[in-house]
Amino acid sequence: MLDYPLLEAIAAVDREGSFEGAARALHLTPSAVSQRVKLLEERVGSTLVVRGRPCAATPTGRRLCRHVEQVGLLERELRGVLPGVAAGDEPGAAAVLRVAVNADSLATWFPAVMARFAAEDGTLLDVALDDEAHTAEWLRTGQVLAAVAARAEPVPGCRSVALGRLRYVATASPAFVARHLRAGVDASTLARAPTLRFGPKDALQRRWIRKVCRRELDPPAHVLPATQAFLDATLTGLAWGMNPEHLALPHLAAGRLVELVPGTSIDVPLHWQHARLAPPALERLTRAVVAEAREGLGRG
Repeated sequence: MLDYPLLEAIAAVDREGSFEGAARALHLTPSAVSQRVKLLEERVGSTLVVRGRPCAATPTGRRLCRHVEQVGLLERELRGVLPGVAAGDEPGAAAVLRVAVNADSLATWFPAVMARFAAEDGTLLDVALDDEAHTAEWLRTGQVLAAVAARAEPVPGCRSVALGRLRYVATASPAFVARHLRAGVDASTLARAPTLRFGPKDALQRRWIRKVCRRELDPPAHVLPATQAFLDATLTGLAWGMNPEHLALPHLAAGRLVELVPGTSIDVPLHWQHARLAPPALERLTRAVVAEAREGLGRG
């Protein structure tokens, strides 16, 4: 029989990143949280938390975190139809649903999903950020119950729903073009012109170069891990970069940005992957995701 106070301690340490943070969230002392984690590890016969800065659950620990999260969501559903179940609960306690989303979705269409979901559901959302090519890994390892992902093939135990596509355009400021690309946009100039990269997982700029030049290049790159900063840096003339079309269009229309090679946009297909045995709150979130994607993402 699983001991849920012990499971909640594991989940809190993983969520907060430290025993001190978990203690604050659970209204316990760090020592009490540590004792609960140690006791559950002894019962399971496996390390469940990697101690560090931050602390994080092991793969086994993540499976337990995912389980306790699902139980919390199911218990919240019961409170709606059986008010007596909530007797003794802390006032205002709310279930939390953890999902993984790529940064560009969070900067464009996903906030509307959150608002649509919150309008009919009191469940809190805990959003983890990663590249769309890697968010499915969060789902596979049990760190989240759903993810916006580039991967179409369902993670084992999950469903995959096609959402549409995010379109990206290679953009730069007119001043940047005059300085770095005056001779034209080709392999020679792109090899020297500084570009932007969201992080080590971001291959979109290189992908565009392959499409335009039909060869691999490794241009100098500034790293900016934030969608708005990425766009702002392009506007200032720091570098060129692949910006979401939705964000770039007003600046293209006003002449603040130019498209480096018209008609060479790149579409990134997105899918919503979620646990197959989904609690009702996750089903409601899925409906909000699909509905908003129809309005906020391109089709085909």
